[in-house]
Amino acid sequence: MGRTLQNTMINLGLQNACDEAVYQLGLDMEELEEIEEDAGLGNGGLGRLAACFLDSMATLGLAAYGYGIRYEYGIFNQKIRDGWQVEEADDWLRHGNPWEKARPEYMLPVHFYGRVEHSASGAKWIDTQVVLALPYDTPVPGYMNNTVNTMRLWSARAPNDFNLRDFNVGDYIQAVLDRNLAENISRVLYPNDNFFEGKELRLKQEYFVVAATLQDIIRRFKASKFGSTDSVRTVFDSFPDQVAIQLNDTHPAMAIPELMRIFVDIEKLPWDKAWDITKRTFAYTNHTVLPEALERWPVDLVEKLLPRHLQIIYEINQRHLDHIASLFPNDMERLRRMSLIEEGNTKRINMAHLCIVGSHAVNGVAKIHSEIVKTQVFEDFAELEPEKFQNKTNGITPRRWLLLCNPGLAELIAEKIGEDYVRDLSQLTKLHEFVDDDLFIREVAKVKQENKVKFALYLEKEYKVKINPSSMFDVHVKRIHEYKRQLMNCLHIITMYNRIRRDPAKLFVPRTVIIGGKAAPGYHMAKMIIKLINAVAQVVNSDPMVGSKLKVIFLENYRVSLAEKVIPATDLSEQISTAGTEASGTGNMKFMLNGALTIGTMDGANVEMAEEAGEENLFIFGMRVEDVKELDKKGYNAQLYYERLPELKQAIDQIKSGFFSPKDPNLFSDVVNMLFHHDRFKVFADYEAYVKCQEKVSELYLNSKAWTKKVIRNIAAAGKFSSDRTIKEYARDIWHVEPSDLKIPPPNEPRDAGQDKTPNGTAA
Repeated sequence: MGRTLQNTMINLGLQNACDEAVYQLGLDMEELEEIEEDAGLGNGGLGRLAACFLDSMATLGLAAYGYGIRYEYGIFNQKIRDGWQVEEADDWLRHGNPWEKARPEYMLPVHFYGRVEHSASGAKWIDTQVVLALPYDTPVPGYMNNTVNTMRLWSARAPNDFNLRDFNVGDYIQAVLDRNLAENISRVLYPNDNFFEGKELRLKQEYFVVAATLQDIIRRFKASKFGSTDSVRTVFDSFPDQVAIQLNDTHPAMAIPELMRIFVDIEKLPWDKAWDITKRTFAYTNHTVLPEALERWPVDLVEKLLPRHLQIIYEINQRHLDHIASLFPNDMERLRRMSLIEEGNTKRINMAHLCIVGSHAVNGVAKIHSEIVKTQVFEDFAELEPEKFQNKTNGITPRRWLLLCNPGLAELIAEKIGEDYVRDLSQLTKLHEFVDDDLFIREVAKVKQENKVKFALYLEKEYKVKINPSSMFDVHVKRIHEYKRQLMNCLHIITMYNRIRRDPAKLFVPRTVIIGGKAAPGYHMAKMIIKLINAVAQVVNSDPMVGSKLKVIFLENYRVSLAEKVIPATDLSEQISTAGTEASGTGNMKFMLNGALTIGTMDGANVEMAEEAGEENLFIFGMRVEDVKELDKKGYNAQLYYERLPELKQAIDQIKSGFFSPKDPNLFSDVVNMLFHHDRFKVFADYEAYVKCQEKVSELYLNSKAWTKKVIRNIAAAGKFSSDRTIKEYARDIWHVEPSDLKIPPPNEPRDAGQDKTPNGTAA
């Protein structure tokens, strides 16, 4: 979520008044804002997308709740020591959190372990361990519409009789100390992005948020007029018309068997009725196609922790496979591929398959990604129910990612096209009229220059590095992962360095290359990549032959509040994942909206950005998805590129020989070995095209006016990438609710009975 103060002031229309009031007290608002800790309760794009979605849902007047876990420790703070990443605990609640309100009156029990007893009256889950879920509510204000939604985060608490109720030996002190075991559930965020780690505590977290949330939803449903019993219908007949639950990846997939357990075991609904209601309630968003990221929980772990849920999953699977067998008799291979249970050394539950079978809609997060989901990853399922599969291209909130972080640009745009674009970003197309307006071109360039100077000052203050604000700011910030190919950027830096040294007199367009992002603590290769970037930076930055032509900076502890500083100052946005690996990306959109040009592959939302702005206004290079497939077919041989490309060979030889690690020449042998022998993401295959494309970038940067014209065309085409547009599509195509642009009256004015926020009352 990042910080809340400035976002709240903007959405409430109070920022100028507050700035002025604080100024009159002899204080500086920006100084106050810098004191607030980021709420870093997610890992990367997936968590930030949810935050943008909450802002858009409130702004569109949808009756929506965001549910999650109130981690005591969020994503770790990253320190760089001697070029290595070192993790520190993110004690973000140390000074309290003024935005949250604990709601002990809504505390709910969550059960674990135990066993299942079957009788004539049905199944009973008994002898369980109970953990309490204590909700904390954070307000989510819409933009200037007097709507405030709720984000409800659950914290784990031990019941007061924890370890004291049954056959207790009498070690009272130890029993109280053991309360920590229960409360550890909400202690810390698992720091993996795009990687599945099958740990018991993680599964506990996933079930904890799901079980508490579903009880909360059902309590609210029963308390509403829709939940009232009527002699003809079951209480729950209208449930899917009143409740929509969107599964943000497979992490909350246990919600499907949990809702079935509530309906069948507790509410005594017949299976078929319960299953129909469940399917119509859930929809699933897929966020990645990387096989190592797909959740596959061991059956024996689920059996121990959630025995009744395993039985329900088996029953769902049996009925699912019976249905497929009736359509495709004797196709055992198809049954194996489509089963929720994967047989093998350890039997596993494929959570994505569970989500697809248990949902009425499945979507990818960019056109190209949704195609891959349909035709490759889940092709059997799409063949069965093509109408179930959709696309919903991701977006970003223009409130945080333009108004808040780039007020200079936001104001400049408002001068030209008015202020309405903040709620309807498609209006940015009006800027096309000004693409040849010399004054506007100069003003856009001036805002960018001011942002760069401000960021250069920040770097000097925080990191004691001096950079040239007139150099091109070439920025690559995102989680460190092999598929995102920070290594390819690193090879380009080494190539630029070698060219400067080879011909110091030759004209070179000065660059400041800024790379930032966190590596999962257990991801060895990602940590080596950080060390390599820092080692290269040390050599480049201290070489007098290079001077101010090339500077390399690794941005420590990349997070939302730092993104808000670096993105408005960026000239060139690096979006260089191997085609077919980045589901969408959202950083790409933030840079586009803030006046950077993109160098990127035809991957994720880059494809649609090129479609909107015109491919000639982005720097597109490298293999397309088809080329990658072709190369896989014939076999990728890294050695060939190494032998054919002298500059690549030179760069690799320098890394190999210890040029960047003289004290330990073999330091990067793992990295080099990976690049030659098991590089799934084919860095060498795109190296040549990337370097050539970067030459075009430098050439255009020399012509400030031509560069800025492309910038304006990009900003003018960024309207599609508002999360408001994304949420309108979810609302209409999946949740079946109408967004409302009604501004509800402020609390001090009487409310018209006729002004209902959502006409058909459905909550998402």
